[in-house]
Amino acid sequence: MKIHQHRKNEHLSLAEKIFKTQSSNQLDEVQLIYSNLPELNLSDIDIRSTLVGKDIPVPFFINAITGGSPQTDDINYKLSTVAAKTNIPMACGSQSIALKYPSLSPNFSKIRQLNPNGFLLGNLGAGHSYSNFNVAQQMIDANAMELHLNVSQELVMPEGDTEFVWKDNIREIVNNSLFPLLVKGVGQGLTPMTIKELADIGVKYIDLSGKGGTNFIEIENRRRKQKELAFLQDIGMTTAQSLVAAKLVDKDISFTASGGIRNSLDIVKCLVLGADNVGISGLFLHILLRQGTESLIEYITNLKVEIKKVMLMLGCKNIDDLHKLPVILSSELLVFKKQMTELLKNKGWD
Repeated sequence: MKIHQHRKNEHLSLAEKIFKTQSSNQLDEVQLIYSNLPELNLSDIDIRSTLVGKDIPVPFFINAITGGSPQTDDINYKLSTVAAKTNIPMACGSQSIALKYPSLSPNFSKIRQLNPNGFLLGNLGAGHSYSNFNVAQQMIDANAMELHLNVSQELVMPEGDTEFVWKDNIREIVNNSLFPLLVKGVGQGLTPMTIKELADIGVKYIDLSGKGGTNFIEIENRRRKQKELAFLQDIGMTTAQSLVAAKLVDKDISFTASGGIRNSLDIVKCLVLGADNVGISGLFLHILLRQGTESLIEYITNLKVEIKKVMLMLGCKNIDDLHKLPVILSSELLVFKKQMTELLKNKGWD
């Protein structure tokens, strides 16, 4: 158990160590079309949205970060308090350690005790069984569960898994669960091909988890003695690429955007590109560790107002209006979109 907990602490320490104030998610290559005559008042702006089909008061949430050791549990407790005071959803980190060591379950359950009325998401990897997801959901009385696809992280992790036959397992969880399921990546983006495969087995909610935020390949490589797998750190699609590519998929999917979100403008750009909500991990963790709980509460409170101001400048009254807004993409993103469209067509995925 101590080895597993030590790994959790390493992840936390390295995530903060490699945090960058400037993101590489390519959202700066997305230009929004502003309105000089919005004919709106700030009080008109409605930022309510949905997460896994459920109504939420704001279009962003605290995405999965950590948990399972005394140090990381303390982070979860603080985040849960922040979520309760700001009335935003929160996802906990992977609960696999509590399934392996049931004595740790109460440490995760405390998240719900600190936030009795909040929207909470539990979290397990795709290799876990349907019964394990039920146990994890009950552990924190979760409103929904995240199921993460972390092939790249496991392959770089010194003690990681090497078996990834997951589809039938995911299908069973989707078909039998009484709770909504959000399938997510871990920072390399989910391709249109993956989205189509997930949709075909019944998945309706997907967190694209693009490149540009916390890089778990880099984190796991730093844990290797020789650090010999650094060449894999740039693999995957950025958050902007993931959103652009997801729009090419003709499936009834609700998308969450995540990966290197740094401000309210990033959030709004994700919504304009088709996301229903945005998950934020690294930024919130950085503020919590450097400035404390009250500063994070203040930041989130200000974020809500800032989103409304950006939406007003765009002439958008609600999230549906944002989804209809045209954008200007950089030449690089346009080339990516064109090549991805051709790839899907040639492979018969269109």
